[in-house]
Amino acid sequence: MEIKNCSALVSGGASGMGAATARMLSQKGAKVAVLDVNLSAAKIIAEEINGIAVECDITKTESIVAALKEIEIAHGAARICVNCAGIVKGKRMVGQHGPMPIEEFRLVIEVNLIGTFNLMCLAAAAMLTLEPLNESQERGVIINTASVAAYEGQIGQTAYSASKGGIVSITLPAARELAQFGIRVMTIAPGLVDTPMLQKIPADARAALIENIPFPHRLAKPDEFAQLAVHIVENAMLNGEVIRLDGALRMQAK
Repeated sequence: MEIKNCSALVSGGASGMGAATARMLSQKGAKVAVLDVNLSAAKIIAEEINGIAVECDITKTESIVAALKEIEIAHGAARICVNCAGIVKGKRMVGQHGPMPIEEFRLVIEVNLIGTFNLMCLAAAAMLTLEPLNESQERGVIINTASVAAYEGQIGQTAYSASKGGIVSITLPAARELAQFGIRVMTIAPGLVDTPMLQKIPADARAALIENIPFPHRLAKPDEFAQLAVHIVENAMLNGEVIRLDGALRMQAK
């Protein structure tokens, strides 16, 4: 799909991989909506790329519906939906203070898996109203964000791995279901990316993480995630698949 003049939304677009993707889509000529629970941070990115900032909590259907309506009024219904919103919470199933409270497990699933699914469904419903484009007759493309933790979750990542594993598992059946409408579904599973979260950890801990990455022997850059997202949008034959973006990393137990 040609990106120029398309309406695009990026959830979690106020920082990290989401912000990088919003910037790159804008550089390609898309009309970009930056969705985030942090509206002030979203406004900074939106102003930079001449897009719009939309406050959105992906755990709440009414918030997503309102956000999609705002996008439609400003840019038209989004043909490109990139889901980067999510949280990372590490905790052992049974630790020094006893078993993990089920509410903490539920929160990670609610945000990362159910939130992604909800935005994907509602965005797809809006795409159905659009005219198909090009010889492939595409109406839209949805790109979700999983993680290598979906495959090699570390100790303390049971909730996170479960949430990202769910996103991996959704990919093919969602692509098969939406194929009849000309809507593609893809997932990117990043490894260790140099986002604000990783920038907060001590230098020695960062070095230990990098040590496990075969090549390139460094953290991934948010722009590299964005480059892959852009290529997925532009390449109509990419559908129903999960692409690891990890430099051949395979996570150790801890």
